Amino acid sequence: MPNLITDAQQRAEKLNQPEYDENLIYHCSSFRVNGNGGAETYLTSLIQSPQSGVSDFVIKSLKELDQSRFKLLHIHSPDLLEQVKGECPTVFTVHNHSLYCASGTKYLAAQDVICDRNFSYLGCLWGKIIDGCGSRKPVRVIQELQSTHHLNHFIRNLRVTFLANSDYVRKQLIKNGLPPQQTVTLRCGISVPQIATAPLSLETYKNQRILFVGRIVPDKGLEWLLKTLVHTDSQIHLDIAGEGWERPRLEKLAQKLGLNNRITWHGWCDSNKLNQLYEQCFAVIFPSVWPEPAGLVTLEAYGHYRPVIASAVGGIPEYLQDGETGVLVPANNIQMLAQAITHLSCDYHKCRQMGEQGHALLMQEFTMDVHVKHLQKIYENTISEFASKKN
Repeated sequence: MPNLITDAQQRAEKLNQPEYDENLIYHCSSFRVNGNGGAETYLTSLIQSPQSGVSDFVIKSLKELDQSRFKLLHIHSPDLLEQVKGECPTVFTVHNHSLYCASGTKYLAAQDVICDRNFSYLGCLWGKIIDGCGSRKPVRVIQELQSTHHLNHFIRNLRVTFLANSDYVRKQLIKNGLPPQQTVTLRCGISVPQIATAPLSLETYKNQRILFVGRIVPDKGLEWLLKTLVHTDSQIHLDIAGEGWERPRLEKLAQKLGLNNRITWHGWCDSNKLNQLYEQCFAVIFPSVWPEPAGLVTLEAYGHYRPVIASAVGGIPEYLQDGETGVLVPANNIQMLAQAITHLSCDYHKCRQMGEQGHALLMQEFTMDVHVKHLQKIYENTISEFASKKN
């Protein structure tokens, strides 16, 4: 009986599948379109952008498909990468560290340092148990190690073009065994805000508000920011947009530091609320302590003409021009973060200029339109190379 039910379900799924056009390129992902998170935001923007020869239908499973019929498949989630058969041109966007890091963070929390190891059972087991890298629950540790080992070994034999969202991620891929010729850096793009935005006004600047946007978890560096806020002018107010399991502990820390009247915890914010918060701040603080693969927060801030003060980790420096569109500081350095915030809080013209230069950089290099043009060239090259190797 179970087999009959399973067969019936599979037949129903096939009947519900669209008729795929062999002349179109398809995105494939288990990520939820319009969901939260960097990968979901990127995928949503990409699908909503006009792309010649690309379907707006997202394939959620490749198991039952004849992949040889497709012009090209663009994979976005690792679970679908394992379903690739190599029968058609394929590209995979690397959104995070999961292909070469069992915890996905490349961050040793117990030591407050970024991990520089390549993936290995022994090294990563040590990292989890001793260095506090990700979960320490035995069952989960074993699952993550086995999954990453399998995926890391599997991708080395795939005829797939890997798209890294920063040179940092590309270097990690190559360090962990991928051939350089199979990897390409394609930095993220975002859709330009639909609301009217303008350079920072003096009136808004005088309100002295800074903004943190992100999940409230240890890797995002909010604790570092709270401890830094104590060393800045008492008129500076911090808006926090985001939720996470660390929030109760950090709220207690803020109270202990005497910051309650200088912080507003907004929780999860929809796009309208987030736009409002960007518009009312004079700078965005991006204090991640783990090596962010890229970080869309920087680009979102540019969209609102706001400078960014960020930690110099992972791929962030590739999106921020230090001294031009914002300020880079060493992670977990309270003194230098406080100096950066204070400097911008006391210099309206510099703050406005950085915001304008950030917006110009966004329009020149990081809009979704620019991103799609680069992506189309990668599609063409991948299709051409696949055909030449096939012949």
